[in-house]
Amino acid sequence: MPSSLFGRLAARLLLALTGLLAGASAYAQSTQDLLPVTEAYKLSADASQPGLLKLHWDIAPDYYLYRGRMKFTAGEGVTLGEAQLPDGEKHHDEYLGDVETYHHGIDAQIPYTVAAGTARLTLSVQYQGCHEVDPKICYPPHTEKLDLALSAAAAGGAAPSQDFGTALRAIDAGNALGANSAALPAEQAFRVEALATAPDRLLLRWTMAKGYYLYRDQTALSVPGAPALKLVPAWPAGTAHEDEHFGQVTVYYDQVEVPVGIAGDLQGRRQLTVQAAFQGCQEGGICYPVMTRTLQVDLPAGAATGSADAVSDDTAAAPETGLLLALLLAFGGGLILNLMPCVLPVLSIKAVSVLESGESPARARRHALLYTAGVLVSFAVVGGVIVGLRAAGHALGWGAQLQQPLVVAVLACVMFAVGLSMSGVVQFGATLGNTGASLANRAGPAGDFFTGVLAVVVASPCTAPFMGSALAYAFAAPIAAALAVFLMLGVGLALPFLLVGFVPSLARRLPRPGRWMETLKQVLAFPMYLTAVWLAWVLAHQRGADAIGLLLVAMVVLAMALWWFERSRSRGALSRALVLVLAVLTAVPLYYLTQVPAPTRADATAEGVVAYSPQKLAELRQAGTPVFVDMTADWCVTCKANEHAVLDTDAFRALLAKTGAVYMKGDWTDVNPTIAAFLQQYHSPGVPLYVVFPKGGGEGRQLPTVLTRGLVERALTEASR
Repeated sequence: MPSSLFGRLAARLLLALTGLLAGASAYAQSTQDLLPVTEAYKLSADASQPGLLKLHWDIAPDYYLYRGRMKFTAGEGVTLGEAQLPDGEKHHDEYLGDVETYHHGIDAQIPYTVAAGTARLTLSVQYQGCHEVDPKICYPPHTEKLDLALSAAAAGGAAPSQDFGTALRAIDAGNALGANSAALPAEQAFRVEALATAPDRLLLRWTMAKGYYLYRDQTALSVPGAPALKLVPAWPAGTAHEDEHFGQVTVYYDQVEVPVGIAGDLQGRRQLTVQAAFQGCQEGGICYPVMTRTLQVDLPAGAATGSADAVSDDTAAAPETGLLLALLLAFGGGLILNLMPCVLPVLSIKAVSVLESGESPARARRHALLYTAGVLVSFAVVGGVIVGLRAAGHALGWGAQLQQPLVVAVLACVMFAVGLSMSGVVQFGATLGNTGASLANRAGPAGDFFTGVLAVVVASPCTAPFMGSALAYAFAAPIAAALAVFLMLGVGLALPFLLVGFVPSLARRLPRPGRWMETLKQVLAFPMYLTAVWLAWVLAHQRGADAIGLLLVAMVVLAMALWWFERSRSRGALSRALVLVLAVLTAVPLYYLTQVPAPTRADATAEGVVAYSPQKLAELRQAGTPVFVDMTADWCVTCKANEHAVLDTDAFRALLAKTGAVYMKGDWTDVNPTIAAFLQQYHSPGVPLYVVFPKGGGEGRQLPTVLTRGLVERALTEASR
């Protein structure tokens, strides 16, 4: 039955989108459970036998070392012979080819000689290993510097063996050992302090020596002996850094202050033990292994009131919006979403289906309930994924699924297919022109449910009035409250059709079914085509012309599949099998689309616009320049509406010149950790985000998500005083 095929296609799309979100969560999973390199591979050295150095590695379970990645470099006055290493386990490595590896432990011997008068045996030992179960990662090459005392005659006297687990360990980043020798001890390179700013609030301060930096995402905070307590940091915007080991990361130089919330019952504690595990590097030199510091913090009176409800999972401060107000705002925002341009094309489908039901109360109620179920389930899935990522220490903004080019392309194909259906190329359900009971009973529930799902997916680029505060609360509130806010958004979005389905007087006001509905259906197909065009435009900004070419090929094959599907209704099994072949071929260009790299973006997006970077913002603020920061994305409909009405106007440019302000724009069309950190700093669930920084310093002022000329003029005028 056609409607059942439509239902299967809808279910597969929902599973695909859910899989993408789950894949993003898996990709972002924390590696904090991995052992530091010096604990995974514990090295000890014994120089008690003159002329022979004995090395031993204790290798933790599920870890291994490469035999061919071991290197030994003599220090001053030392000559090393050939290292005597046992044979390892032979296997073929995906990246290194044929290799030998060691598990559990390894003993090695290196003959050596020392120059006359040399009292110490110095050398560098480099090795590399991997974790062989999930998460499967390989450590970068790691270097340890050994410095062992020798007897006066370098013979006969037993120099003590030394465990270097507590010494400074250096990851060789490809620099000369001489450059690494100038590295500071970890305690001097990275200092960390903690103090209590409230009964359930802390402030942690890292101070790095000049030329050293701290990784944001390699930091973990805990309370030893109190697993029920959770420390929730609110990291400020840092510096984007391309790291040869970790890829694109956020780092901090000089000093960073991090507000930290305490979630859980403090049970009258007046003192808290905080354990900070973190990692950092010397610029152009070595990278340190994970460092762990234990800090004692005195809590002020009133700490017994601390609880999980008093702190967000994303910020150190609880949301100012209360739960009841957040629910009301979410309901109002969901209701207004029905009028937003990103949702109206999908609602046209529902309008037709409701009109199809005629005067049958049972059909009207069924349409309404199934559509509402699709909306609520989708909002629950979105909220659950966001809460899950947040609990894992990651963030996913409102509408951020459109940062994935494959999601954008699939949605464009779906909109195109729905438009073809409404244009009459293919029929997924009963025809509109015939309202007989037999045909009405053939309409399956999958179409109604999937329409609700699609409404939620395309609603995410829009931010209706009232939604900003509600989403900010949901992205920071406890799990149950956050899910309640997302579900209330769904109730607001679905309410108009619930009323039509369950209030007969409203249903009677709808126009009577007739042949005119076929014309209406075909007219409403054009908003679907325009939505597909808009999504293609978003994809062009994300991946360029090559991606658009692949999307157009997918659409052509999809149109062919739907055309042949309609023609094969009265034909045999072979003809219907061709439909399946064409449907599979539609996925081929979409697969190649995922391989298209992102185009290089220019530093400045337009004349008079400065591309956002934390360093540039800091420079402008230090120079006493007011700054208007605009965080936007090509897929954000609200952002584009604000730009058209306010920001891309001569009046706004004249206002910038009058106030001496700089217009700084950050593009979140693709995944960007630097912009994500800025959004998190201002507790924003997504884009748009507008922050005005005043001339004389001080905190930035966050503006509403929907701008007016008067609002922006007042904000910039005050900032320039």
